[in-house]
Amino acid sequence: MFELSEFPRSVVVILVLIFMCSLVGLFIIVERLLHLHRAKINVPEFLRGLTNILKRGRVEEAVAICDETPGPVAHVVRAAILRCDQDEPALRQAIQEVSLSEVPRLEKNVKILGTVAHVAPLLGFLGTVMGMIGMFVVMRTEGFLATSADLAENVLYALLTTAAGLVVAIPAYTFYNIIVVKVEALLLDMDKAASEMIYFLTHSDLKLENVGDLAQSAVERDLDDDD
Repeated sequence: MFELSEFPRSVVVILVLIFMCSLVGLFIIVERLLHLHRAKINVPEFLRGLTNILKRGRVEEAVAICDETPGPVAHVVRAAILRCDQDEPALRQAIQEVSLSEVPRLEKNVKILGTVAHVAPLLGFLGTVMGMIGMFVVMRTEGFLATSADLAENVLYALLTTAAGLVVAIPAYTFYNIIVVKVEALLLDMDKAASEMIYFLTHSDLKLENVGDLAQSAVERDLDDDD
């Protein structure tokens, strides 16, 4: 219906920028939803299985299960189990250190998506302003000779950029909020799992053998996750 060659260069630039915003937003939405879907686990069932194993004194097996389970909840619980023979402050410190490293992973690129949701309509509004400027330029230069077609052409450009910006901004902002809700739910799961595991470990008499090897494997796994 429209050909970019018919549009003024300024309008083409704005439409291209809006299109680039849409590509960035789409990539972030797909990547974040897949990542958060993989990170979500059944926390009560996960903790129930771990506590049953730990009650039998099989600490190393519990750590191995945490290594095989994706998501930040398993990482937090693993950090606590690796300090199972220490006091509560040490457990909380270990959990806090892991939580601080997990939060940026969960929130990766989320702010960029929010920026896309805010910038796209602003670009559309900029196109609207430029279209209105073009219309007034025609009215000034042509005077009474200005035709309705010339004026309508600039209004068309203005409305087109506005519509393009909104088409990108509305889903971007919607998915931004969806992703934020999912991240907050995972953070809440982390807090609940940490509290339950701390309570369990502080009321249990567990000893961890080969803690150095297990801790080293945990570090290597975290490095793999970062890659």
